[in-house]
Amino acid sequence: MRTDRRATQRHGLRGVAKIQSRAGGLRRDCIVTDVSDGGVRLYAEGADVPAEFTLWFANDRTRRDCRVVWRLGNEIGAEFADVAQGGFAVRMTG
Repeated sequence: MRTDRRATQRHGLRGVAKIQSRAGGLRRDCIVTDVSDGGVRLYAEGADVPAEFTLWFANDRTRRDCRVVWRLGNEIGAEFADVAQGGFAVRMTG
């Protein structure tokens, strides 16, 4: 049996977001599959995702600095590297 090591609860979210290198440049599309207060899981096919990036959520007003924690093919788990925001996942999932 697998142990869940997350510090915060995961919430399902099917939404389009954009990944941008911290150095700037073009934003690349990705799909957010779930989010927690501490991080995000996303799917990025055909995009080179750097170890550190900014994630722009669909509304283009919400962005979070992220750091990749794991990779499995086109799926990526990243932790939020910016200031903690309690209740962030609930706000994002409605």
